[in-house]
Amino acid sequence: MNALLVGSREIAPEVRHFLFEIPSVEKLEFTAGQFVSFTQEVHGRSVTRAYSLAAAPDGNRFELCLNRVREGLFSPWIFQLKPGDTIQMRGPLGYFVPRQPFRDSLFIATGTGIAPFRAFLGAEPVRSHAGRITLLFGARYADGLLYRAEFDQFHTDRPGFRFLPTITQPAAAWAGRSGRVQQHLDDALDGRTDVDVYICGLKSMVDEVRDLLKARGFDRKQIISEKYD
Repeated sequence: MNALLVGSREIAPEVRHFLFEIPSVEKLEFTAGQFVSFTQEVHGRSVTRAYSLAAAPDGNRFELCLNRVREGLFSPWIFQLKPGDTIQMRGPLGYFVPRQPFRDSLFIATGTGIAPFRAFLGAEPVRSHAGRITLLFGARYADGLLYRAEFDQFHTDRPGFRFLPTITQPAAAWAGRSGRVQQHLDDALDGRTDVDVYICGLKSMVDEVRDLLKARGFDRKQIISEKYD
C-alpha cells in the first residue's frame, strides 16, 4: 500500500509525530502495539525500516513517533516529507500487543519506545481495564518525555493509572525522578509479582530489565518485550 502524509509536528528536539492515511482503504485494521514497514529508495539504495504505531486504530489513518538519526539513511529522508507525499508501506505487523484478557500491567519505555504504549492506552481492552496500570518512562532530558501532557492527564482522569517519568540528565529545576528506568523498577512494581510487564526500547535496557524481573521471580510468560535495535 501507499501511505500519504497528512502532517507532522515536532514534539521534542529531533523527534516528530507523523500522521499518515491510506487512501486506498476505508479502515486500516491493526492491533495497538503493532508496527508498519516503510520502503524507499534513498541515495540509490532500497531501504526498509519498521516503526511502531503510536495510536490506536482510527479509520484509515495511523500515527508514528520518529527520531531523526543524523547519520542514518532513512530518518533524515522521512523528516523532509511534506503533506501529500507518499511512501510505500507494508503491514501492520507484529505481536507486541496487549494480552487478552488484559490484566494489571507495568509498561516500561525509553525514548521513542513510548510509541506503542501511547497506542495501548487508546485501545479499548486497556482503557476499559479497571485495575492498576503503571507507565515507567525514561528519557535523557525533561523535554524528551514525549507525550508527557497526555500521560499526566491520563493519570488525572483514570483511577488506577500511575505515570512515573524519570530522566538521566536532570536540570536544576527538575523535581521528579532521576536515573535510568532500571533504578525505579521496584517502585513501579510496588511489591507485586502478579502483573504483566511490557518493555520497549533499546536492546540493552530491555535485556537488563528482563534479567531484573526474572531475578524477582517473574515467569518469562509475564514479560513481553520489543527491541528497537
